[in-house]
Order: sequence, then C-alpha cells, then structure tokens
Amino acid sequence: MNQTTTSLETVDLVHTKGTSPVTLNFPAGQIICLAGLDGHGQERFLETLAGWNRPVSGGVFTPGQTAREKLRGGRHANRLGVAFLPRDRRENGIFPTQSILDNFAISSTGRDTLFGLISPRKRNRRFAHYQQLLGIVADDPRNPITSLSGGNQQKVLVARLLAGEPRVLLLNDPTRGVDVATRTMLYRLFRDLAAKGMTLVIVSTEIEEAINLADRVIVFRDQDISVELSGEHKTNARVLAGMFGEAA
Repeated sequence: MNQTTTSLETVDLVHTKGTSPVTLNFPAGQIICLAGLDGHGQERFLETLAGWNRPVSGGVFTPGQTAREKLRGGRHANRLGVAFLPRDRRENGIFPTQSILDNFAISSTGRDTLFGLISPRKRNRRFAHYQQLLGIVADDPRNPITSLSGGNQQKVLVARLLAGEPRVLLLNDPTRGVDVATRTMLYRLFRDLAAKGMTLVIVSTEIEEAINLADRVIVFRDQDISVELSGEHKTNARVLAGMFGEAA
C-alpha cells in the first residue's frame, strides 16, 4: 500500500455471501459516495469498511496496520484513524439520557485528561472549538442532547467524530433528516476536510448529492458494485443506469 496517498483499501473483500470480491483504493483527499437503491449493498459495504460487519473473506486495511491485520470496529477502528457515523442517529448515534457535552466527548476522552483525570476545562474548550466550527446551536452544553433540533444533534455527532482526529470518515447518509442550512454547512465541511487530506466515504440516498459532492461515485446493485463513475461520467443517467443494471 502506498502510505502517502492511501487512507483505506479493501483487498478481495466479500461483504455478503455470494457477492464478488472487491479490491478498492480510497486515497487521501477524496470524497467517495456509495449510491444504490435501498437494500442493494451499499450500506452493508460501508458498515464492513467500518468494522461493524465481519466480512465473509478478504479484508479492510489502513496504513496504520501491521502484518495486514484486518480492521475491526469500535476502538480498534478509532485507533487506526477510522471513524463511522451510522444512519440512524436515534438508535445508534446519540445517548439520549446524556448531555450534549457528554455525547460529544465520548471519542476524545483520552485527549481531555490531565494527570490521568478528565479535565473539564480541556473538554469544554474542545467542545467550544467544534461548536463554533459546525455552528452548533446549544444554549447550555450540559442540557440533554434531546433538547437540540435534529440538525444540531447531527452536528454534535459529526463533531464527536472530528474530535477523535480521524484520517477516514465513513458516513451513512449524513444529511438525512436535516434542514437545508445544516445540509449546506455539512457539504462545505466535507469539502474542506477533503481539501486538508481526509478521506470521506459517504452513503448517499440522493443522486444529485452524490454527483455534486463526490470525486467518485460507486453504484451498487444486487449487493455488488455495478459501476464506478468519476469526472464527466458522473451523470444522473449513468448513476440511474447503474442502479437498474442498464447500459448508459
């Protein structure tokens, strides 16, 4: 693997039984969107990249791994610089009984310690930085996260991921259920992160979003990759053709 350009790669990855092996390279500084009709494999593939699903065979690798050790989810993925945002923030994202600040600080606790103890000052300063960066509207970070609008809850989850200082962001439909202003802010943020060298792999349920946001669009059909598009080949017609298994 070329460690200067590659943040993540799959090698002969079979994410679901009966699908074709996938070898893909996800370079630093790119936004890659995974598109397809619901249930056609793009979410399963992203969750396998994140280590949430065990692959049938093959593996997912990052430059931080040794002896081609396969990526696993949770803290192992975080340690290797891979952060994952699930699709359903209520079920798999927020901790509804916890405060805004506690929800934010989960991934960066280790960075907010002083002499082995959590430093409230460091934690509050870190939250204030990301609150300003993402425009999180919160009267008091000690309030429950459920006191925020859906868009601001999503911003807190994205801030949580960024506070872990990842090299790779894996995002499952991150603009789902947010207002237009939040959506616009997230687009700008994603482009800025890619310009600074981060790799973003995003499942998108909107064709226009995938085309306008991504450097590459990978279209799934029947659990397999149907077509990969970039540059002038990223068009509505070609994405739709890939979704329905037709020639464009």
